[in-house]
Amino acid sequence: MRLHHRSTGLFDWANIIVMLIICFLTIYPIWYVLINSFNEGTDAMRGGIYWYPRVFSLENYMAVFANDGLMKAFGITVAKTVLGTSLHVFFTAMVAYAVSRKEVIGRKVYLLIGTITLFFSGGLIPQYLLIRDLGLLDTFWVYIFPAMFSFFDLIIFMTFFREIPYGLEEAAKIDGANDFSIFVRVIIPVSMPVVATIALFHGVYQWNDYFSGVIYINDPSLQPIQTYLYRIVALSGSNQIASAVPSVVTKTVTSQSIKLATMVVATLPIVFVYPFLQKYFVKGFMIGSLKE
Repeated sequence: MRLHHRSTGLFDWANIIVMLIICFLTIYPIWYVLINSFNEGTDAMRGGIYWYPRVFSLENYMAVFANDGLMKAFGITVAKTVLGTSLHVFFTAMVAYAVSRKEVIGRKVYLLIGTITLFFSGGLIPQYLLIRDLGLLDTFWVYIFPAMFSFFDLIIFMTFFREIPYGLEEAAKIDGANDFSIFVRVIIPVSMPVVATIALFHGVYQWNDYFSGVIYINDPSLQPIQTYLYRIVALSGSNQIASAVPSVVTKTVTSQSIKLATMVVATLPIVFVYPFLQKYFVKGFMIGSLKE
């Protein structure tokens, strides 16, 4: 049997060229930061480093990891990402499962109130006053409690739950399971694609969130790594940054090289996690977008 291959036309070549340009413009800034973070700081000040380190050095990373403040910030970020994502997924899924049941009294009212919050909010000042009155200022829980629920994520969960055959719940009720047991033992296990999707959404948010640390946290020991990075980038004087690391590793380290190394340390963990969840992300997002 003879196979006929479609020839690549002008339009296809144009698409390929455009996509290659887009990929380059997307990847190169990351590559530029990475290679400069591995270059000796004083040498990098001369410029001209575009494709690979000119004078390879690990002193930038030695300076970063020698700073106890960054290690504490990294630990805070990991803790709030893991705990915050777990509670957000569980709590939002539980509320979504409840309002997805047609027999729940007042579900339309709850959905209407939630829909309004998608378009209107109280603003930063009322939110700050609320956080203050709840006693969450300068506490680790300011990263967790305000982000435990998202109505946007509820919509994705709810749409997915409506696609689950009701027969699974009926079988569990016959076996004597209550609503909470059905949710934990039946609904969640069959909803792993959408769970992974929401976990990825919120995990990236928790990891990248610097604003909460800037607004609600004054204690340096409670700031996440993104807030730490923000404050490093905001510092204008190299002496201010260099004073935060041991002098033994600052002879060839500059403020710019510390910034770049800190960016890499703050970014790579979430970049490495994403590929493992990507297939669930695509599947869960597409299924969660379907309606009955």
